[in-house]
Amino acid sequence: MIAQILFIALAAVAIYFFAKNIATVRRNILLGKDIDLSDRKPERWAMMFKVAFGQTKMAVRPVPFILHFIVYAGFVLINIEVLEILIDGLFGTHRVLSFFGSIYNVAIGFFELLAFGVLISCVIFLARRYLIKIKRFTSRELKGFPNQDAATILFVEILLMGALLTMNGADVVLQSRGLEHYIHAGAYPVSSWLVVPLLQAMDSGSLIMMERVFWWLHIIGIFLFMNYLPFSKHFHILLAFPNTYYSNLKPKGELNNMASVTQEVKLMLDPAAVVPEGYVPPTSFGVKDVTDLTWKNLMDAYSCTECGRCTSNCPANITGKLLSPRKIMMDTRDRLEEVGKNIDKNKTFTDDNKNLHSYISEEELWACTTCNACVESCPININPMEIIVEMRRYKVMEESKAPAPINGMFSNIENNQAPWQFSPMDRGNWAKEG
Repeated sequence: MIAQILFIALAAVAIYFFAKNIATVRRNILLGKDIDLSDRKPERWAMMFKVAFGQTKMAVRPVPFILHFIVYAGFVLINIEVLEILIDGLFGTHRVLSFFGSIYNVAIGFFELLAFGVLISCVIFLARRYLIKIKRFTSRELKGFPNQDAATILFVEILLMGALLTMNGADVVLQSRGLEHYIHAGAYPVSSWLVVPLLQAMDSGSLIMMERVFWWLHIIGIFLFMNYLPFSKHFHILLAFPNTYYSNLKPKGELNNMASVTQEVKLMLDPAAVVPEGYVPPTSFGVKDVTDLTWKNLMDAYSCTECGRCTSNCPANITGKLLSPRKIMMDTRDRLEEVGKNIDKNKTFTDDNKNLHSYISEEELWACTTCNACVESCPININPMEIIVEMRRYKVMEESKAPAPINGMFSNIENNQAPWQFSPMDRGNWAKEG
């Protein structure tokens, strides 16, 4: 009974803090401007199942795709066994779902194989990141916490799978000795081979202690992992699904018009135009801070896996320019977190003399060619380019700042109605006979 009470208390605390953290993230995302993405529902469902569940965009790189799919399948399916652990913790039972018989045996055996696959995959991921040092994992934006975060998650996954297999191994030995409470149930292809030979010589009392210790370590590890997720890049485990559902379904390369500018131009050029009811003239244009972005842009920032595929495919980055689309998303998330903490501290946002441009430089913004390579390569349809374009609009329309060649183009369009420095009267000269 004491163990059950302790389990219920731990579960309640874990769920409370998880719900609180999720509420904070939701609040932060909704600081963005509203945008209606409720259209074309069948296409959106198809996109989510294809990209998030099917992970089709990961398959471009087969090795990480296979490893990631094993970890992904393990995360989803092993949670069925976690459900049994939760029931056992609440009611003091042991392997409560074993009444399914042969189905249960096959399931437990499959979960063991998955757990071992997850463990090996995480070891390989660590080697790729810290021994092989793949280039996209050594960029400047990954210094400090992002690098520690990746290592933490991989080590935690290894420890969780190790705890599960060790718990099962002790259980197998106790089952073979016919101890009360340890009923014959399940199949254990991995732990029987890997763990049981190491435990056969231990006395039953020590084995019971070991089985209980690793049972608790596994479930406490899950509770801690659950509450770490909202602070980690691995939050994409949850957000990848809504993020792909709300993907931009417009043709690639189609830029959004600024509704505020469009309305103002209509009112200026059409004397008969009627001001829409409740219309409020815009006070600024483009994106200065995260609250000027849409809630979907902010969801993108929280969904970013920091995998670096966007940056490794960015032509500007490849040619040595400062721009990294991954950094754009990380900077947006960092600034959003900062704004959220400001609100928590002061009950409302208090000017801190910073904005999103404090994080992202003009050099980064103007290096973008708007080619959509970053959008196309992202495994979960994140759109860094949209943030870049809106921030550039702010620079041009609010601060009148743009590189000299672009200012020259603006001047030509204003004076010559074309980007080139030729009079409109001379446009047809190329067609004249020499």
